[in-house]
Formats: sequence, structure tokens, C-alpha cells
Amino acid sequence: MGTAPTQCPSGITANFHAKFDNRTEFSCSSFPFTLNLSKLNSHPTSKGLVNKIGSLPDIDDLFWEKVPTPILDVVENPTHLKSLSIKELKLLADEIRLELSSTMSKTQRSFKASLAAVELTVALHYVFHAPVDKILWDAGEQTYAHKILTGRRILMPTLRQKNGLSGYTSRTESEYDPFGAGHGCNSISAGLGMAVARDIKGKRERVVTVINNTTTMAGQVYEAMSNAGYLDSNLVVILNDSRHSLHPKIEEGPKTSINALSSTLSRLQSSKSFRKFREAAKDVTKRIGMGMHELAAKVDEYARGMMGPLGSTLFEELGLYYIGPVDGHKLEDLICVLQEVASLDSMGPVLIHVITEENQCSEDNQKKVTVEKQQEGLSLNDIYSFSNNDHCRTYSDCLVEALVMEAEKEKDIVVVHAGIEMDPSLKLFRERFSDRFFDVGMAEQHAVTFAAGLSCGGLKPFCIIPSAFLQRAYDQVVHDVDRQRIPVRFVITSAGLVGSDGPLQCGAFDITFMSCLPNMIVMAASDEDELIDMVATATRIDDRPVCFRYPRGALVKTDYPIHGGSALEIGTGKVLVEGKDVALLGYGAMVQNCLKAHSLLSKLGINVTVADARFCKPLDIKLLRWLCSNHDILITVEEGSVGGFGSHVAQFIALDGQLDGRLKWRPIVLPDNYIEHASPKEQLALAGLTGHHIAATTLSLLGRTREALLLMC
Repeated sequence: MGTAPTQCPSGITANFHAKFDNRTEFSCSSFPFTLNLSKLNSHPTSKGLVNKIGSLPDIDDLFWEKVPTPILDVVENPTHLKSLSIKELKLLADEIRLELSSTMSKTQRSFKASLAAVELTVALHYVFHAPVDKILWDAGEQTYAHKILTGRRILMPTLRQKNGLSGYTSRTESEYDPFGAGHGCNSISAGLGMAVARDIKGKRERVVTVINNTTTMAGQVYEAMSNAGYLDSNLVVILNDSRHSLHPKIEEGPKTSINALSSTLSRLQSSKSFRKFREAAKDVTKRIGMGMHELAAKVDEYARGMMGPLGSTLFEELGLYYIGPVDGHKLEDLICVLQEVASLDSMGPVLIHVITEENQCSEDNQKKVTVEKQQEGLSLNDIYSFSNNDHCRTYSDCLVEALVMEAEKEKDIVVVHAGIEMDPSLKLFRERFSDRFFDVGMAEQHAVTFAAGLSCGGLKPFCIIPSAFLQRAYDQVVHDVDRQRIPVRFVITSAGLVGSDGPLQCGAFDITFMSCLPNMIVMAASDEDELIDMVATATRIDDRPVCFRYPRGALVKTDYPIHGGSALEIGTGKVLVEGKDVALLGYGAMVQNCLKAHSLLSKLGINVTVADARFCKPLDIKLLRWLCSNHDILITVEEGSVGGFGSHVAQFIALDGQLDGRLKWRPIVLPDNYIEHASPKEQLALAGLTGHHIAATTLSLLGRTREALLLMC
């Protein structure tokens, strides 16, 4: 096929060989380049990348308004940074910030954390030799500059989209990502493991881990630091301190200052001569004996505590050599400190305290983006937070309003929240009942046991934790709550598929791991009405723990007025539509898709029964027996993994003898694999949980295979 030039914004032209051949040429007066997909596929910086991504972004997504970036345009991988001067590196940092602002503003994703980490990222890749040296990140939101510098720049518009780049580091995406970022707090543990493996194998690569304020709330960080101090393996830990705090009042207090003295001290602390002097002094005091070594260590710690900011001795107590604070936007200081640390053959674990600001953006670019966004009807705050002015009411809004109504009537109700960030909806409860709201950050284990203690003290705690984060506190749920029958009310948010956050925050397993606990009452809301009722139900349960889940996203109904909830009878479901032959028993949000399937099947002359289970534990035995005795086919549908609601139904109907006769039972659950990031609709389709999939399963069981296939076309 011949090539046809396509005119694109900013004077860019593209020549396509077929629709998307292995070679696509782009030309522009400011940045001519050729993208060769076959080369990209074989290039070491993009190992497995094209196979993982599947295809380049659509042409409409690929060409945003181009900001001149002459230095960035010649940086294909981190190796190219080595030949740049400090002045050029500073210009490169500015260009990366411009690129992020230009590209990410069109993806409607927050990128403040990555803006703050630009200079740090440039310095890391300038000093260290990735991918031989390992650079690990705790939080995916900090890694966008890292992705740009490691061969993924052209694919940044596909971030968090189906078949696009992951929003986190991913081992399958790039060899520059040695470990996948989880829910934060895993990088030091994984990095220490890599460092010890390196030592055992006699290798010499450096291992660097980057943590932030949020992840320092998690206990695993300190467990890993303590173990690192004990093992004394060479490991660099960088605390990217963007001066965040959970509590606004604390943020108003004094912050760690960076001045010429602190900069000089940081350079001194990291210098080879100073470290060698300290090591030599330790050896001398060890030889002298008689407690001199311990005394010298105390003096050294005291002196270094005077050099460092408040709290620096905590890291020293854990066994890490503290350096800092370092200005995270001053490349000279960052590179100097990192080079000194990298030059030491035997240093043990080191923590470098880097201070950054999230609102880092070049003035010209900020003005440019501000004008563009204001023309689109967005305020400056919307540019970087991306909160839409036309706020669509969500399940979380509904939950908080219901909690406020219950808390006004019941003075013992308190709320405990844990997770990476607080849902904006919870601010309403915090403002109304500031002394009854506790946000503990990324400390889920503490949140669960803290809630148990509140309950033992006579209060009624609602413990709000996203499904994926509750996994980290499962031991506390079992032993500190369920085994003791302590009435903690677990509100499980972001249940099921979560769209662009992919498998990392997918709430696939909570139905399974909560419903297997002997004393736990397990519910799921099919719509906002039931969510309100479940808040009222949980308030009135005082003899055992209870949990209920709801999905991420908008409400089923629009312009929904809040009303007082009514307590549900424990272990009761309800029939929504009565039909014959086939029964669809939905659990939670999947009830809505069962109703969609009912609508599709009705057009084909099939009238099915749709029931809302509401409870996974205890099951509505009366409802189940009725469905089994009056229908030939029973299909259970849930947005959860194998072992959840459908398994409980199967256990009962098997023991009850319902499967001994004519009844056919089929479960529809999430597939036994992790579903990658995509839009919610795309994820549901991939999981086989749409109304069309449910209807097609029904048709197949009725022997109408051709119609089932046509329905899926």
C-alpha cells in the first residue's frame, strides 16, 4: 500500500505504510524522528514492551500539541544522560516537566508526585547505571519521569488505558522496572532481598529504593529498615519528602528547612573521607575495648543528631546512615551526594533525605496550561487535581451522607479510615464530627485493631478500607476481630474491578476471605438504596463483626435524594423480577447486570427470574430453596474471585440435595487471572461479567447456542 501523508498539529506530518506498519515516519521542523516498531521490539530498553502494550496509541492520542524539547528528544535511554553537563541536565528536567504537563493533562491523571520527583529521577539515572543497577519505587505516581527516560516516552498517552502503559512500575513492561510497585512500602524489603542476593552471588550492582511520606506510615517500611540495619548490606534508601501530612494542623507547623548549611552538611555526611574517618574511628574504639566502642557510638549518634533535622536519629537507631536534608530540586547537590554514596565499596544501608515540592512547574508552562484549561471551563485547581466541576455522585458520597445521618442519631458512631489517600467524600464526616473521625493513612493493620479497641471501649466503629488494602490487615481481621466476636463494621470500598488502577487495586478477593470467617456477617449493596440500608443494619449489630462492600464509581440512579436507612433482616434476599425456568441470583453490583441480561432475554421471549442475594453469609436459605425448586437453571453472578458467594451457594445446594435432580447450576465469577488496566466497561467485558455475557450463558444452557453467539457479536 502506498504512503499517504497526514497533516498533524504543530506542523507535524506523518507517513503511514499501511495502517500501522513496522515503520512509521514523523517529521517536524523542530523534532524530526523515525519510529521503527521492529527496532523498538528488539531494543534492550523496551524489552517485552511492544508485546505487552500490543499497539501504539491511536493517532488522535499520539499527537498532542508539541512543546519544544530539544534535549529530551535525543535521550532515548538513561545512558544518554551520562554525556550531559549539569546545565543541560537542568534544561532536561525542565523539558521533562513540560512534557509531563502537556501529556498528562490530556489523560486526566494526577501527576503532581512525578513533577516533584523530576530532578531526583534525572540524578538517579545520571549517577547509577540502570538496568544493571536496580532502582525501585514505592509509588507509581512518582515514576512518570522514570518511564519517559527509560524508552516509554512515545507511549505515555496510553497510560492506564487498555493495552497501554501501567500506572505503576511493572517487570513485564520494562527491564528498568526491577520490581512492581505494590500498595507502597514494598521497595525496601524487595531491594534488601536483591542486595543480599547480590552479595551471595558476588556481584557488585547498586540497589536504590525510593520511598515517600505516604509509605512511611506503613509498618513494613520500618521492619525492612531494621532488618537492613542488622544485615548491613549496601543499600541506598531515598526518602522523597514532599512534606505531606495526614493532618492539616501538622502541616501548618515548622517544616524541615534547607539552607546553605544543611546542603554543606549533607555533602560532608556523604563524602568518602568523612565516612572513612568514621569507620576508622569505630575500628580504633573496638580495639581499645572496655565499653569505648559503645560510648563512641553514642557520641557519634548524638553529634549526627545535631547535624540532621528532628527525627533523623530514628533512622540511625534502625541502622541506616542518615544523610540530609538535600534539596530535591537542586541537581548539583543531588548528584554530588549520590556520586559520593555510589563510590563507596562498603557503606552498609544509607538513607538520603530529599526534600521536594509537588507544585514544581515552569512558570511559562503553568500559565500556558492555565489559559488552556480555563478556556475549557476548569479552574487552576482542576489543572492539577483533575476534579471535574460537574461532580457525579458516587457510592462513597451516598455512604458518607448515610453515616452522617446515623452519627447524628447515634453518638457512639466513629469512623476509622485507612489507605493511600482519603476519599474526598469523607471530608463531610470529618468536618461534622472531627473528634469522631480517624484517618490513619497506610496503616491498615493498625486501623483494624484500633477499631477493635474502640469497640471494646463502647463505641461503634465503622472501619473504611479499600478491598485491596484490607488484604494487608487480614491477620488482624481474623484474630483481633472475628475470633473475639468484636463488633467492628467493615466498609469495603473499591470492591471488584477498578478500571485504570488495574490489578493493583482490584478488589477481587474480599468476598472469599471475609465470608470464610466463622463470625462475620457479609453483605453487598446492589444500589444506593441498599447501601444506605446496610449502614443502618451495621449500626444495629452489636454482637459480632459485619462487613459490606460497594464498587468504585457513580450511583445507579441520578439526582438521588438521601433518606434514612432501614435495617435489613439478617440473611434475607429479595426477588426483583419473577419469571420461570431460569433464575439469575446476583450479589452486589452484579444485580444490575443481571437486570440488563433480563432485558436482553425478554426481547428473545425468555422471561427469567432475577433475585438480589444481599447476604453472602448467612445465606437466604428459604430464597435459595424456592429458586431451586421453581427453576431448571440457577446462575449465580458476582464480581469476585472463585471461592466467594457462588461457592457458598454451591456448598448449600449440594448438601441440601438440590443438585441431585434436574437443576443445573452455573457460577459466573471473575476469571482466574489478573485483569490489566482498562476502562470499567472494557474490564467487565474481559471478565465476562456484562449483561450480554450473562444472557449468552443463559442461552447456552437453554441449548440456544447460535443466539448466544449472535448476542456476543
